[in-house]
Amino acid sequence: MRRRRFLQTTSIAAGCMWASFPKKLHAQSIDSDQLRRIDETPVLRPDYLREPIVIESVELLRNKSNFLVRIRSKDGAESVTAPNSLRLKDCYPIFNSRVGRFFVGKNACKIESLLNELYRFSSNYKWQGLAFWVCQAALEMGVLDLIGKVRGVPLGELFGKIRQRDIAIYRASGNRRNTPQQEANVLGRFIAQTGAKAVKIRIGGRMKRIEDKISGRTEKLIPYIRKALGGKVTLYADSNSSYEVKDAIRIGRLLEENDYAFYEEPVPFDHLWETKEVTKALKIPVAGGEQEYSMRRFRWAIANRAMDIVQPDLHYNGGFIRGVRVAKMAEAAGLKCTPHMSGSGLGYVNVLHFASFIPNITAHQEFKGESDIPCQSKSSSLKAESGIVVCPKDPGMGVEIDPDYIKKAEPVNG
Repeated sequence: MRRRRFLQTTSIAAGCMWASFPKKLHAQSIDSDQLRRIDETPVLRPDYLREPIVIESVELLRNKSNFLVRIRSKDGAESVTAPNSLRLKDCYPIFNSRVGRFFVGKNACKIESLLNELYRFSSNYKWQGLAFWVCQAALEMGVLDLIGKVRGVPLGELFGKIRQRDIAIYRASGNRRNTPQQEANVLGRFIAQTGAKAVKIRIGGRMKRIEDKISGRTEKLIPYIRKALGGKVTLYADSNSSYEVKDAIRIGRLLEENDYAFYEEPVPFDHLWETKEVTKALKIPVAGGEQEYSMRRFRWAIANRAMDIVQPDLHYNGGFIRGVRVAKMAEAAGLKCTPHMSGSGLGYVNVLHFASFIPNITAHQEFKGESDIPCQSKSSSLKAESGIVVCPKDPGMGVEIDPDYIKKAEPVNG
């Protein structure tokens, strides 16, 4: 009944004037050399890195399906963080043999230069791709948490000024088998549960070149959701690489007609030139980059305006430091940035911290619900309330994982 009343109320709102959603920004002309210099400039604040923090041990632990990274310093400080378990379950041997052990005995405050060395260590560059960068991110996030805890500052402050702690979120549906009516109900329930002012729909067949699960679903879904949810809800659409250029533009026009705020991965994600064609043809901002792990490809995409919104994944792209460099390059080009949300571990907490200090962040960040890892924060409920999740302000990640949960976790070897 509550869901029905919600849809009735929002349907009435559809008759009102639609909200004025952001369109394309005026991009700045920038060349690859300028972007290279930004990419190579250190991003951590040196005032927090002067006194050494020597790493004594790095452990990978596992409690059922969830991994944990525990790092201890020689001075007795400890960090326990949650990496992307969904990916580590397949590539954890790379973490143990090639990443974690490299940092033992090293000064955590040299993290930026150490990551450059790690890339060359034991020919790690030959493993470049999601498998390596997810492992690097797992280590890097633990080190940053350790530094934040020792220095007594939240993670975002290690990079600069905290600009916001109240992070507006959006919820996304991941079901391509829903009819438009079913999808409206799902999104309405998300809004009722979280108070989110924005939601995202899935269109196309996900890497299937147009093929909807239900014939003609996308063309019906786009206008139906706008009418069902009304003009005050910001709508995003993600095709997950469903289209070739011609059809991507056709669907993009339909999104424009119904005032959607961005169009994610319209063509296969590694087809940067084709993405650029779609971006150039449309008025709606085009987003992409969640699968990208090459900083040089990010440079090309930004220099050539292949997209309007860059979406580095903080895990798939190797951590906060690389993600911040992508955001800084985008800012220099007049583009927006939003991190792709990895659905594992405490990924949403990572997103909160990233959004707390990035100046060119988008209006809403993805939220997939609370983690199944028992944890708490002294400064945040870690829950969505009135469309907001508060970023913790306590040292490091600002999240404490239940000690009993950690005790039950077993070391991962091999």
